[in-house]
Amino acid sequence: MGEVQPQINEAEESSLEINKKSLLTHYKWWLQMLLYSFFLLSGSGSATILGRLYYNNGGKSNWIATLVQVIGFPILIPVLFFTTADTDYRRRPLALAAFNVAIGVFLAVDCLLFSIGLRYLPIITYTLIGATQLGFNAVFSLFLNRQKFTPFIINSLVLLTVSSTLLVFDPESGDSTAASGRKYAVGFVCTVAACAGYAMMLSLTQLAFQKLIKKETARAVIEMTIYQSLVASIVVVIALFASGEWRRLGGEMEGYKRGEVGYLMNLAWTAVGWQVFGVGCVGLIFQVSALFANVIGMLGLPMGPVLAVVFLGDRLSGLKAVAMVVAMWGFASYIYQHYLDDLEMKERQRSEDGVQLPLVHERGASAESFRGY
Repeated sequence: MGEVQPQINEAEESSLEINKKSLLTHYKWWLQMLLYSFFLLSGSGSATILGRLYYNNGGKSNWIATLVQVIGFPILIPVLFFTTADTDYRRRPLALAAFNVAIGVFLAVDCLLFSIGLRYLPIITYTLIGATQLGFNAVFSLFLNRQKFTPFIINSLVLLTVSSTLLVFDPESGDSTAASGRKYAVGFVCTVAACAGYAMMLSLTQLAFQKLIKKETARAVIEMTIYQSLVASIVVVIALFASGEWRRLGGEMEGYKRGEVGYLMNLAWTAVGWQVFGVGCVGLIFQVSALFANVIGMLGLPMGPVLAVVFLGDRLSGLKAVAMVVAMWGFASYIYQHYLDDLEMKERQRSEDGVQLPLVHERGASAESFRGY
């Protein structure tokens, strides 16, 4: 009996240590997910409003509006010095490089389409069309990422789409965009195409994490964002000079309503906002899934009209407030599905290990729990 008691105590201590580590990993995962969500929402909202202010104050270059969406990547380079260098995930460097180049070119074209849409459409209409991205992403996730749908996921998608659709019925949009006729049609088609293209890029990025990178790390997120933005920047700069728009930039800066300093500050902070958005988006893809990243993006759509109230003089109508509540409801539905997955995985761990453990949110485990609906 004297030998049995130390063995029991040792097992209890080992179980307690495992519980502590698992709990720490659990909270770390949630903290990272919240941080990436904040990056995505704040970056997207601020950059969209700044993009509209660029056009409202006399900006006319679609290529410059596109360039600021990708050129801010140098601000991410210092972050690499604070992340652990790990080359294990570079198992197929040529395939990964080809993927980053292809997505970088695709990103440049997609950003141009978004710029044209933002220039020619009222911000409410632009926001509404952005909701179609969720539907496109659901289709691409189904075929490319084998995403399965539960009733709570479907409920979330419907509510988030409805929250954005409500905005089109708002009689107090207060948007003064005057584009009509042919330009309006061009903006509409470009925005829909951009939404479809970006949704496909999200699903392809998730597929790249699954097939090429496999070992998902924070450094991989930053590097992928930098490489793709670099390629996209090169493509846009070449197009800027090839189109001859660069010759008009001096006059555009001088005629900008908020002055030359305001012109440069607008472009600089727009670039920062889109890079913050990019890190948040790619981070959520590797933490959970492409569809989840898009759900967070849809949660932020009603923020556009709210920011327009503050910076563009729009009115915050009751319909906009309802749209925000519906969006929060849809987001809560998605999070509740994740809570159910937590319980299911926890029960599975108990049955397999015979030890009561909190859910361990390792990179692969968390992603697979969402992808395996």
